[in-house]
Amino acid sequence: MPKADILVTAPLPPFVSEPLARDYRCVDYVRATDKPALIAAEGAKIRGLVQAGGTVTSTELLDALPALEIISVFGVGYDGVPVDYCKKRGLKVTNTPDVLTDDVADTAVALVLMTARGFVRANRLLRAGDWSSGASALTTRLAGKRAGILGLGRIGKAIAHRLSAFGLAIAYTGRSKQDVDPAWTFVSDPAKLAGQSDFLIVACPGGPATKNLVDARVLEALGSNGTLINIARGSIVDEPALIAALKAGTIRTVGLDVFANEPIVPPELLAMDNVVLLPHVGSATAETRLAMGDLCRANLDSWFAGDGVKTLIPELR
Repeated sequence: MPKADILVTAPLPPFVSEPLARDYRCVDYVRATDKPALIAAEGAKIRGLVQAGGTVTSTELLDALPALEIISVFGVGYDGVPVDYCKKRGLKVTNTPDVLTDDVADTAVALVLMTARGFVRANRLLRAGDWSSGASALTTRLAGKRAGILGLGRIGKAIAHRLSAFGLAIAYTGRSKQDVDPAWTFVSDPAKLAGQSDFLIVACPGGPATKNLVDARVLEALGSNGTLINIARGSIVDEPALIAALKAGTIRTVGLDVFANEPIVPPELLAMDNVVLLPHVGSATAETRLAMGDLCRANLDSWFAGDGVKTLIPELR
């Protein structure tokens, strides 16, 4: 049987790209110097598309792929995929949930610890030779504090369980109240949740429905002793409003693994000493990325073998 033609629209690590290239005829959209010419030459043959979680796929590109059957996302997020378009056209969209839940939840907890305890600043102080000066400020304990989880999906639940073990009280918001630990409190409005939280942790999906969900109103409710943590999508937080809130002391600090315009980080954030910033490394362990690559490829293998897909996104089920 001839290999199916696959369009690759995001840079992939070798442990993903090399097995794909063995089993499929991969067309490299990322490195193409003349993308319109590439699509004109190859578009009619493309049956599958592989992209990363943060890749934005336009309907114009998909219109130019008349034989397309499936989009396999290397990542749990798929907010860059035009889901309504895919639903109308009958395209399958798959992602890699579950396999990265623990690593992303661990990253959220690390950001909570680093922002509360000032570990990054303390490390800089020690390396600068200032330990003996006694310049290290007192920090904030976690036990007894309140964590608000914005989005209680797989990752949100994993974060909540971890922070419960640290002695934090848990509240959450989402589409509806869930059948979870009775000690966890459901709060229907993000601003109300922020007002009841010392740490507001963003763990909901990105996309148009949640764009700038954490805005000036939510940050004001979080307050001057509050900390914002985001390990979900940069688009969920109104970045200019966040910068203004930090400058004005409206909130205490922030821990971010994601940004609105990745890989660009606002220079105002880079200049602040009281924030913790990571370069979107939430799922960046060898074990998880390998499992993500395996599942991304397995979805393609299963589909082209006539066995359906393994992880169809909820909107298309």
